Amino acid sequence: MSRAAGNQTFSGATEDYSYGSWDIAEPQDSQELQPEGVVPSCHPSVLPGLLHTCLAVLSVVVLLLLAMLGRCRQLWPHGGHSRSGLPSPVDFLAVDGPWTVPAAVFMVLFSSLCLLLSAEAPLPFLTLTSPSSRGPWKMLALLYYPAFYYSLAACATVRHVAAHLLGSVLSWAHFGVQVWQKAECPQAPKIYKYYSLLASMPLLLGLGFLSLWYPMQLVRSFSHRTGAGSERLQSSYPEEYLRTLLCLKKLRSSSHTSKHGFLSRAWICFRHYIYTPQRGFRLPRMLVLSATLTGTAMYQVALLLLVGVVPTIQKVRAGITTDVSYLLAGFGIVLSEDRQEVVELVKYHLWALEVCYISALVLSCSLTFLVLTRSLVTHRANLRALHRGAALDLGPLPQSPHPSRQAIFCWMNFSAYQTAFTCLGLLIQQIIFFLGTMALAFLVFMPILHGSNLLLLQSLASLWPFWLTLALAITLQNMAAHWVFLKTHHGWPELTNHCALYAATFLLFPINVLVGIMVAIWRVVLSALYNAVHLGQMDLSLLPPRAATLDPGYRTYCNFLKIEVNQSHPAMIAFCTLLLRTQKPQPHPAPQDGLRLRVEEEGMQLLQTNDPVAKGTGPRARRGRARWGLTYTLLHNPALQTFRKRALSGARANGTQP
Repeated sequence: MSRAAGNQTFSGATEDYSYGSWDIAEPQDSQELQPEGVVPSCHPSVLPGLLHTCLAVLSVVVLLLLAMLGRCRQLWPHGGHSRSGLPSPVDFLAVDGPWTVPAAVFMVLFSSLCLLLSAEAPLPFLTLTSPSSRGPWKMLALLYYPAFYYSLAACATVRHVAAHLLGSVLSWAHFGVQVWQKAECPQAPKIYKYYSLLASMPLLLGLGFLSLWYPMQLVRSFSHRTGAGSERLQSSYPEEYLRTLLCLKKLRSSSHTSKHGFLSRAWICFRHYIYTPQRGFRLPRMLVLSATLTGTAMYQVALLLLVGVVPTIQKVRAGITTDVSYLLAGFGIVLSEDRQEVVELVKYHLWALEVCYISALVLSCSLTFLVLTRSLVTHRANLRALHRGAALDLGPLPQSPHPSRQAIFCWMNFSAYQTAFTCLGLLIQQIIFFLGTMALAFLVFMPILHGSNLLLLQSLASLWPFWLTLALAITLQNMAAHWVFLKTHHGWPELTNHCALYAATFLLFPINVLVGIMVAIWRVVLSALYNAVHLGQMDLSLLPPRAATLDPGYRTYCNFLKIEVNQSHPAMIAFCTLLLRTQKPQPHPAPQDGLRLRVEEEGMQLLQTNDPVAKGTGPRARRGRARWGLTYTLLHNPALQTFRKRALSGARANGTQP
């Protein structure tokens, strides 16, 4: 009986031990084990919706305070009672002022919209039960985020100490919340574990810049509060532009006398294709914003293309086992009798596929960057030509300098279109270049390297009579055109041997049809590559000149130039500023102000040079030269043409009527 009890006790202990070990293997507190490679969900200490709601309320409060500040102090010109106190987020047509703040805000806004791709909820404070209801809320998010960052940009347009203080508080709040969220949850399960963190880099960069810029402006406003009069004496961009324009003749004469070496010629050629800053000219603010958005779009699209494909290929390559030989044998593909060798071959081909994909992505980004940098040179050349009154060859588009509804609509959409064209162009280039590099790698380079699977080369070699005939036909026709059918007589080329020319044209007609088929295929491929590379370049029409009006991107660009020249002509702004300065009543001018008023008579401060001959001219000649410059500039100013007489509405530079 004792032995039986002992056996029962032992068996019970064994049973309890087995069950206990089984319970230990199970997850505790109803937690499931995550598979290997899957990122677990992150639970932050504070809900993101609560933080975002606090930021939204703070933004609304800051915007209301800015509106009240604008109403009370009348910071804006012509700020009557009928004008609302709501400040503008960006002065798009301003020629002076900081352009870095609008660029940073637009970079933050576009990065926030890109993060919607991997976000579960379109709005952070909104919790959706069904995924099918995300579509309308994502469309609403496209309107919500610009309103969310409105006050962050408006603090820079209100040039006041209180506005800089509010901007500092708001930028610190935005930047602190973003850093807090990314520090607590750096990984996310969507697309790639670090995609959310990498896609937030432009967002953090823009908010970090704003969190430094606003405090610097606040300190500067306190330190220069008493020296406001000295800031007015500084030269603005329109005056600098006009001074450079009037001194252009002297600069050109000095540049012709200097000898250009090899390095200087290379630098000049480089400047023709790559944008470099030039003295006396600045790109309009809208073009600067477009360039910033283009760079941000390239980064976001390239990041999405990279992390969406390359980690998947690496996981597939790491998980290849000997079972892949049976899979290939089911499709009739036998790479080798050794299963381990088959695994190595498959991994090698997947590695080659990954290299082709990354190479195509690098090539796409490089070409897009070079093309868009080259377009900045075209923008500068077109704007300078329009500023001096020249007519550009813009195709059949209307050349009227007056604004229109279509021109205003195109000007509003220019930066958005440029960003969208860049994203789509980079995606199309990636697909084309990836297919091309993969075809070259798997059909040409790897078969030649390993000496096997020469399918493409064998098929081309079997058609050697066709290729030889085409090559001989092209070579013989070119040689005959140079040596037989063309003769130089008294220094002028003449057509000879007409009978032989007619006979050769008739006899080679069938072969030239085959050549034409190959040329047509090459024409289609070349046109597709050219349009794919230049899709993001809006200053170039992808259609023939007769059909340029059908290209929406090119039409938008032409109308954008019209509005920019009409509303922000630097020479017109410079002369209007001078007129306002001379006509402004100053009962008690300061000594420096009185000196400046005497110097800038008739705009002569823009004509001052270090040339002693120019200084020695009389006041009458100086007034005549200044008036001639004023007349010439105002004559070509589109914004003032509607206020002139009808007899001068079509006047040209030399005073003649059309």
